[in-house]
Amino acid sequence: AFPLIFMDRYTSKSSLTQLVTKKLLPAPILGLMSAFTVAVVRSPEFENGIEVMDRNGKVVGLSQKAGEKAVRETALSRAVLFGTTFFLPAVLTYFVERAKFAKTPRALASVRMFAITSVLAGMLPVSLSMFPQCGEIKRADLEPEILSSTEETELFYNRGI
Repeated sequence: AFPLIFMDRYTSKSSLTQLVTKKLLPAPILGLMSAFTVAVVRSPEFENGIEVMDRNGKVVGLSQKAGEKAVRETALSRAVLFGTTFFLPAVLTYFVERAKFAKTPRALASVRMFAITSVLAGMLPVSLSMFPQCGEIKRADLEPEILSSTEETELFYNRGI
């Protein structure tokens, strides 16, 4: 909505500005907002940390650095999911409009909905598999209190969804 409000406020009517604000700009903004939402919702993991485990599954301690890494990975995967899901159907719809494949607005809306559904269905497993569910973090990257409690070189954490 932000690009459309910006365009209406400054009444820019050039075709290039309309193309950028209506077709291209919303996808990265939606991706950024998705990442921001994940960061805000999971902000307690930044502050409190998440459990870090050794190879046997024994909890070694709470790590803010592991929490930060988990939230960053999840935010990136959501940005890719929703940014791509918004961008690719817009590009496809643009080409369908130019080629005049869809003769009526209803047909164009159907093509757009099919494209959104298809891209979302395809990108969901890609987004969820970008990073492993059980993330690894090197011992040297953790807090001093965790360093003193274990001799393992790699520790593990649950990234979350």
